[in-house]
Amino acid sequence: MTTSNANQAASAPAFLSIWDLHAYYGESYIVQGISFNVHEGEILALLGRNGAGKTSTLRAIARLDDPQVNRGEIWLDHQPLHNMSSYEASQVGLGLVPEDRRIIAGLTVEENLKLAQIAPPIGWSIERVYELFPRLKERRNQEGVTLSGGEQQMLAIARALCRDIKVLLLDEPYEGLAPVIVDEIEKTLRIIKDQGITTVIVEQNAVRALKLADRAVILDTGGIVFDGTAAEVLDNKELREEYLAI
Repeated sequence: MTTSNANQAASAPAFLSIWDLHAYYGESYIVQGISFNVHEGEILALLGRNGAGKTSTLRAIARLDDPQVNRGEIWLDHQPLHNMSSYEASQVGLGLVPEDRRIIAGLTVEENLKLAQIAPPIGWSIERVYELFPRLKERRNQEGVTLSGGEQQMLAIARALCRDIKVLLLDEPYEGLAPVIVDEIEKTLRIIKDQGITTVIVEQNAVRALKLADRAVILDTGGIVFDGTAAEVLDNKELREEYLAI
């Protein structure tokens, strides 16, 4: 592993800690014993070429049934997630926004948010979410699935916030969006960071993700090949070309 802090991956104090994680899709060994930390309030970009294991890692952290986790530990704010269901993990502060966004058909924007909101809300009321996403407030009575792609991405993030999450997991949030909409979403993610929420972002647009992130973990064929600052990756042409094709 070519990394500035890889030797600390399993031992350094962290808010979210992944240790020796192994995961499979059927017989395919996708995530091969990776360990890394994410610190509180940090944005971490989880990068790599297609098939490197990025989305599988994100889904394993979220405790979804696919991929099948064979071994490893996941800790969030001193709580073990590795024996929890996805529902239990969400209850203790883990929020996943999947690539397909999963907006519920037949429900308005506000109904999508109300369905997700914990009762009573602790930090993120619907009105506070509307302050962050004024466009959603304007469309609060519109069916969620009829929104534009960018607005659906905003709704998916807003819905996660309504769970009063501690960690936001984003899978390909820029997919299919115009650059101006990506700018708007990145501005929102920076505001969320300022509110103390920790973010892990998987994104094919590696340059944009690196410019947003504090740190980066790069995967290649299921293993970690780099764990360090995002600036290090942007400054390392050979690393970018070999593992990110940029």
